[in-house]
Amino acid sequence: MMHLPQLSVMDKLEILSDAAKYDASCASSSTTKRDSLGGKGLGSTTGSGICHSYAPDGRCISLLKILLTNFCTYDCVFCINRSSSNVQRARFSVEEVVALTLNFYKRNYIEGLFLSSGIIRSPDYTMAELVRVAETLRVQHGFRGYIHLKLIPSASPDLVARAGLFADRVSVNIELPSEASLKSFAPEKQPRDISAAMGGLKLKIEESKAERAKTSKAPSFSPAGQSTQMIVGADGASDAAILDRSAQLYGSFGLKRVYYSAFSPIPDSSSQLPLAEPPLLREHRLYQADWLTRFYGFEVGEILDRHSGDMLDLAIDPKLAWALRHRDRFPLDVNSADRESLLRVPGLGPRSVKRILDMRRIKRLRLEDVGKLARSLTTLRNFIVTADWRPGATLDSDRLRQHLAPKPQQLALF
Repeated sequence: MMHLPQLSVMDKLEILSDAAKYDASCASSSTTKRDSLGGKGLGSTTGSGICHSYAPDGRCISLLKILLTNFCTYDCVFCINRSSSNVQRARFSVEEVVALTLNFYKRNYIEGLFLSSGIIRSPDYTMAELVRVAETLRVQHGFRGYIHLKLIPSASPDLVARAGLFADRVSVNIELPSEASLKSFAPEKQPRDISAAMGGLKLKIEESKAERAKTSKAPSFSPAGQSTQMIVGADGASDAAILDRSAQLYGSFGLKRVYYSAFSPIPDSSSQLPLAEPPLLREHRLYQADWLTRFYGFEVGEILDRHSGDMLDLAIDPKLAWALRHRDRFPLDVNSADRESLLRVPGLGPRSVKRILDMRRIKRLRLEDVGKLARSLTTLRNFIVTADWRPGATLDSDRLRQHLAPKPQQLALF
């Protein structure tokens, strides 16, 4: 490395927390509950907490989200920290990251640590340093808070295995939805290494669960599973290609979550990259579509209208768009429809469907009853039948989409 002026820990924190902001995959849901209330260790994986992330249940999670270093030998076109980028560089020592995590936790600023890194010296050297941070926190300091480690796909399997013993969640970024794009934009990253790392993690996680089922004394391995991230809008991939790739990742590697990160233009960028970022609403619609495939029983092919260029409708959410294309399936009688059908009704989620199924064992539901069990009747009432309600001709109206689409809002000046 070139000689650099001495930086304080806070200077490094400013540089390396900003450098980490492009990684979206840092929610701490689904991990093992641990705490230090019995006097053993320090911290917990639950409770109140510099990064704010959100679990699927809506809980806000505060994490110290940093890079070990933003030096990198790789030259990924889309990355602000690529080797050819003219950015200020910094590097934490392992001891500095450990001290920051403990001090911030004791001040109730954070619930845990999200740690990634640029590649320095070699993938194995960098991975060993990341593991050393987690091991020091767990073993030497009894830290029982949340730890998420970003893994390096080409690092040795032994190092990856050690990472899973100390981290609650591990992740390997897929980066882009197609192998062709990855080879073009990130030539040092090999698709086969990424797939091998994800496959190895899946086996380790499954083996750990099997051992833990036999005895609680067996060590846990990445109890919150593994996740990944895809950049949206850097290449020409359609929403269909992105969601198809996500479905393959969920099915093949048992991922807990695929995160979507809208491409953000970077200084001195390559001519391969677009000049403008994609609409942030596109990222939001991808998350909504992803949720439909994971929790609502939809297939990717159902969600997308293949006549619209394999892109999601930005004006309305994908579930409503599907319902408007399949009006022949509605209105649905909430007093007799099965769970799978109810989950496809715009305005109903898994919780409200469960409430409906429970309540209708006791009584025939009226519109007022459904209104108490669901968040809102505004959209829902157009697609359901109750003991005292039918939507009439509104379901067949050509203006229904216009009526249900979010209304344009004047942006505030300040």
